[in-house]
Amino acid sequence: AAWIYSTVAIFLPRLFPEGTATPFYDVTAVVTALVVLGQALEVRAKGQTSQAIRTLLDLQAKTARVLRDGQEVEIPVEEVLVGDTILVRPGDKIPVDGEITEGHSAVDESMVTGESLPVDKQIGDEIIGATVNTTGSFKFRATKVGKDTALAQIVKMVQDAMGSKAPIARLVDVVSSYFVPTVMIISVLTFLAWFNFGPGGAALSFAVVTAVTVLIIACPCAVGMAVPMSLVAGVGKGAEHGVLIRNGEALQVASQLKVIVLDKTGTITKGKPELTDTIPAWGFDTAMLLRFAGSADRPSEHPLAQAIVDGARRQGLELAEPSNFEAVPGHGVETTVDGHSVLVGNAKLMRRFEVDASVLEDDVVYLQSEGKTAMYVAVDGKAAGVVAVADTIKEDSVQAIRVMQEMGLEVVMLTGDNERTAQAIARQVGIDRVLAEVLPEDKAQEVHMLKRGGQKIGMVGDGINDAPALVEADVGFAIGTGTDVAIEAADITLMSGSLKGVAYAIEVSRATMRNAKENLIGAFVYNALGIPVAAGLLYPFFGLLLSPLIAGAAMAASSVTVVSNANRLRFFKAKSFAA
Repeated sequence: AAWIYSTVAIFLPRLFPEGTATPFYDVTAVVTALVVLGQALEVRAKGQTSQAIRTLLDLQAKTARVLRDGQEVEIPVEEVLVGDTILVRPGDKIPVDGEITEGHSAVDESMVTGESLPVDKQIGDEIIGATVNTTGSFKFRATKVGKDTALAQIVKMVQDAMGSKAPIARLVDVVSSYFVPTVMIISVLTFLAWFNFGPGGAALSFAVVTAVTVLIIACPCAVGMAVPMSLVAGVGKGAEHGVLIRNGEALQVASQLKVIVLDKTGTITKGKPELTDTIPAWGFDTAMLLRFAGSADRPSEHPLAQAIVDGARRQGLELAEPSNFEAVPGHGVETTVDGHSVLVGNAKLMRRFEVDASVLEDDVVYLQSEGKTAMYVAVDGKAAGVVAVADTIKEDSVQAIRVMQEMGLEVVMLTGDNERTAQAIARQVGIDRVLAEVLPEDKAQEVHMLKRGGQKIGMVGDGINDAPALVEADVGFAIGTGTDVAIEAADITLMSGSLKGVAYAIEVSRATMRNAKENLIGAFVYNALGIPVAAGLLYPFFGLLLSPLIAGAAMAASSVTVVSNANRLRFFKAKSFAA
């Protein structure tokens, strides 16, 4: 508009009253330069928020050492096939996802999961491509390559989330669609008002200047960028700590959550039973008791039996090969170890073989009150002691739950365990409200009942049976170490498997939505004040008229302010990762 007016003023000056045909080419140049500057800053800010993705892509291995026809061959990672055997040495980047088949090591997974300490890996353990081997050498079988790897899925999820819209962004789009026509109408009315009532002899020039200034100062860019810039920054920040947010709607709703429902097994706890206690009876010591129990359970495939075997081996005990092994369903096992008759099981097994284990009953009751599974051990018909196993609590669960409660969230534990075991675990982690003995198919119904209270509910789980509840919740959080079904059903995935990720996701979402609202308020206040001033509203009272040059600078400044404010999220520090 300023350029058209200036061109007409130069070539057809007689159309204007004498002395008013003043060109504004400088305004055109300066405004254009300021707009380009604002766009450049926006592009730079978006690039900075995608740094987490670029870092992951840069860590991707370029080659892999593969065994082909018995020979070690180094090939581009793009040529690795599912089923290939790959060799990894200390310091190597792991090229693709797979399962260890030979050797052991510790792997740095911090770039994917956000977990700072290396993770021990043994035969049968899964490994993630783009992570870094630290100490040992091993071989693994490739299970996922190319776009199917965990890294590729992470990058796709984050990119999709950055391009998605939150409900608040869709509202802004509706407002923005009316913004431009409204500004055009205000500009036309401004021109007509000053053309008819402007200063004598300069009404046309005055009308054109004010109409053009209105068009320049009005900034739909700032309104349009207010929410997307914050969302992009928030999603990028989450990815830095292994918190993958599926879309903008999940990010917005997560900021409104009031109740967090935690599945117990694999979420609060490790999901794998471990030996916790060994209490020998008179005449036996701890090592003797554990060796008898571990040897007796060697042939058993039951998870509790394997926990005892693993515990005995971790303590350096050499286990014997049992004979005459017999599993007694619902009771335990009966076998012979080094010529001694050994029983490992519950009180029913002791009664069945007429073993007097009354001296150990108080120990069993105490262990059960702590949520542990206690098993009697008898040798040659005499009570030898008690061993206990439990699905132990993850190291950071207590801290993560405390942080969530300090954030004003009510934390609820949901489990299929019996009431006594559930309450014991809840006491250890500081949870007051427990929903116990809930069947897998009823978990979604329990979440639905909680939603009827009118509060936003988040559900955290890792198993196939958690998927319906994750979908039913307002926001579903999947533990990244869980099943693919749960991850697919969730809105937010926690790659590290730590509950700290739940607290972090909510902290980031709250910070992001707070930032977006600051941007929106700033953009609307700027336009609400700037447009009337540009239209000359203050001129009759104070003789103040805004020049197009100043209006252009103000417009660019509003865009820069939005971008800069959104960029502050890059330096966000959360309580959940403060320690």
